[in-house]
Amino acid sequence: MFVEIWTDGGCKPNPGPGGWAAVLRFGGHEKELSGHDPATTNNRMELTAAASALEALKRPCRVVLHTDSEYVRNGMERWIKGWVRNNWRNAARDPVANMELWQRLLAAAKPHHIEWRWVKGHSGDVMNDRVDQMATAARERG
Repeated sequence: MFVEIWTDGGCKPNPGPGGWAAVLRFGGHEKELSGHDPATTNNRMELTAAASALEALKRPCRVVLHTDSEYVRNGMERWIKGWVRNNWRNAARDPVANMELWQRLLAAAKPHHIEWRWVKGHSGDVMNDRVDQMATAARERG
């Protein structure tokens, strides 16, 4: 099965109260997910959005995951293999920030074939704007 996912997360202020959101499209269907955290960071909300979206998939899928977070995309495409190889230490030999969320995202991604697509935030991309609005609403509800 092929699934397209859009995710976003943020805080105001950062750190502070945050929200995250995702939209999953598959077949002719769509699913919306969102949540909040009263004390978090932008990066934590971006990671939570991606992990939550992938955890919602019931079986292995081909996925295109759109994110406006270079942190998430670069982490999954470039940095995570080194972190795992170095026992969750970064290049400075310090513990990786947000390690438990990276581990959650790695586990959620494992059964799937994922293309991580970066989208410029606040640039008029309809789906990115939609998940941004959903994440803001989740933060404000929280």
